[in-house]
Amino acid sequence: MNEYDLIVIGTGPGGYHAAIRAAQLGLKVLAIEKSEVGGVCLNVGCIPTKALLHAAHVLQASERAAEFGLVLKREALDLHRLGAWRDQVVKRLTGGVEFLFKGNGVELKRGEARLMGPREVAVGDERFRARNVILATGSRPVELPGFSFDEETVVSSTGALRVEAGVPKRLLIIGGGAIGLEFAGIYSALGSAVTVVELMDQILPGADREAVTQLARALKKQGIALKTRTKAQGYEPKEDGLHVALTDAEGKRTDTVVVDRILVAVGRRPNSEGLGLEAAGVRTDERGYVPVDERMQTGVPGVFAIGDLVGAPLLAHKAMKEGVVAAEVIAGRKSAFDQQIPSVVYTQPEFASVGLTEEAAKERGLAVRVGRFPYTANGRALTLQEPTGLVKVITEAETGVLLGVHIVGPGASELIPEATLALEMGALGTDLELTVHPHPTLSESLMEAAANLEKAAIHVLNK
Repeated sequence: MNEYDLIVIGTGPGGYHAAIRAAQLGLKVLAIEKSEVGGVCLNVGCIPTKALLHAAHVLQASERAAEFGLVLKREALDLHRLGAWRDQVVKRLTGGVEFLFKGNGVELKRGEARLMGPREVAVGDERFRARNVILATGSRPVELPGFSFDEETVVSSTGALRVEAGVPKRLLIIGGGAIGLEFAGIYSALGSAVTVVELMDQILPGADREAVTQLARALKKQGIALKTRTKAQGYEPKEDGLHVALTDAEGKRTDTVVVDRILVAVGRRPNSEGLGLEAAGVRTDERGYVPVDERMQTGVPGVFAIGDLVGAPLLAHKAMKEGVVAAEVIAGRKSAFDQQIPSVVYTQPEFASVGLTEEAAKERGLAVRVGRFPYTANGRALTLQEPTGLVKVITEAETGVLLGVHIVGPGASELIPEATLALEMGALGTDLELTVHPHPTLSESLMEAAANLEKAAIHVLNK
C-alpha cells in the first residue's frame, strides 16, 4: 500500500494550495481529483465567469465610446469564438496547476476518493495511506423545487457559462447574490432582457444597505429588472415562452413573467456525501458542512477540512488561505485561520466589502462614524467613463478604529485589499487618510472617504 505524509482530496483552490504548500515544506503529498484539476473555481466558476464579465465590460465600454468621438460599429458577436477564448483561459490556468504539482513533487491521482478510515483512502480498487488527510471537496449549486436543472431550459451557473449555446431574449435569474448578479451583467451586455428575483428585501443580502442601493441603481440603469421580496414558485412551458409564477415573500400571488431561460443561483451545498466520512469518524452539521477549528482540524486527529466543505463564506480566496493553514499545521508550523475575508462581486460597477457593515456594527451596540466619497468626484473614474459608485468607511466613534469598508465602483476588487490590510493591522480610519495616494487614481476615493470621517475631504462638501 502506498503511504504518504498527506493526502489531499480535491484540487480546487483550497486543495491545490494545500498540496503545493505541504510539498514546499518537505511533505510527501498525494492529490486526488475526480473531475478537473482546479475544481469549480478554475473550470466552471471564478475564472470562466470573469472571462465572460470582461467581454461584457468591453461591450459596454464600446457603447460609451461615442461620448469621446470614437464611433464603433458593433457587428454580430461570435459566441463560439467567445466560448473558445473563455476555455483557453481556463486551460492555461488548470495546466499551470498541474505544472506546479509536478514542479513541487506533488503526485496527482485521478479518480473518486473515499475514506476507508481516518488515514486510509480508496480510489477504485487502489488503497493509499497517509498520516494526514485534507478534505477539499468543495460544493455544488442548490436546486430549487420546481426548477430541476436540465442545463438547457433551467440552468445552473455551470450551464449559464455556455454562452455559445445561444443568448436568450429573456432571462430570469432566481437569486440576487453574487453569482446571480454577475450573470445578470453578462447576459444583459450580450443582449438579453434580464429579470432578477430575490427573496430577501435587498440584492446581496447581508451587505451594506447604502452600498447595495448604489449598485441596484446602476444595474437598473443597465436595464436589469430587480424584484426583491419575490419568490419564483414554478414555471409552465407555453408557445410564447416559460411562464414563471412569482409571489411576494409571504406567498401571495403577485405576477407572472414570461422568459426563454431560467438560471437558478440561490446558493451552493457542500460535497460531503459519498466521502466515507462515517468510516473516518468525521461528523457534519445539519446542513452537511464539516465543523473545524482555527487550525482546520476536524474532531478526528489527522483529518482536516477546508474550503466550501467547512461553510461560509464560500469564497475561493478563503479556501486558499485555509489550505495553506492546514498544510502548515500538518508540517508542524504555528498557523491558524483568523483573517479578515474580503468579498467581491464582479458586477459593473464592482462591489467589494470587508469587515462590518454599518448595520452590523450598530446591532453589536457600537457607536460608529461613517465617511463617504462618491466616484463622481474622482478624476480617474471620470476619465474611465465610470463615475458611478461610492466608497464608505466605517470606524468606531470613540476610538477611531477601522471597522469596515464598502466600495461600489470601478476597481473595487483592487482597492479592497488595502482596506483588508488596514483591518488586519488594527488601523485607524485616519491611517487611510494620512497615507498618500497617487493622483489621479481610483484609490484616492478610499483616502477621501477616510478624510470625510473628520470632515476633511477635499473634493466634496463635508456634511
